[in-house]
Amino acid sequence: LAMASQTVITVQPQFSAAQQPGEWQTGLLDCCSDCGVCLCGMFCYLCLSCQVAGDMNECCMCGSSVAMRTLYRTRYNIPGSILGDFCSLWWCGPCALCQLKRDINRRRAMGIF
Repeated sequence: LAMASQTVITVQPQFSAAQQPGEWQTGLLDCCSDCGVCLCGMFCYLCLSCQVAGDMNECCMCGSSVAMRTLYRTRYNIPGSILGDFCSLWWCGPCALCQLKRDINRRRAMGIF
């Protein structure tokens, strides 16, 4: 008889602790912390929107959406609400999009994006 290969379990499954609340790497109005992103957001909003969407592997026109900001907050456990995301994008769209791009850039530089 040929012996069937069997998988040997050597480690017990572990439960991870609850993820700690995160935070934005920069504030909504911290434009001076990355002037390149700020200038792109002010003068070429659609280009920055496509960059953000590309960073998150989404459709180009989704970068400046409430859903994209909410998805990002959820992924990194950043406190907030869908209403807060909507208000940020409605009243300060370029600033909210720039904040998202700065956060992506900083997390990428830290190796956690």
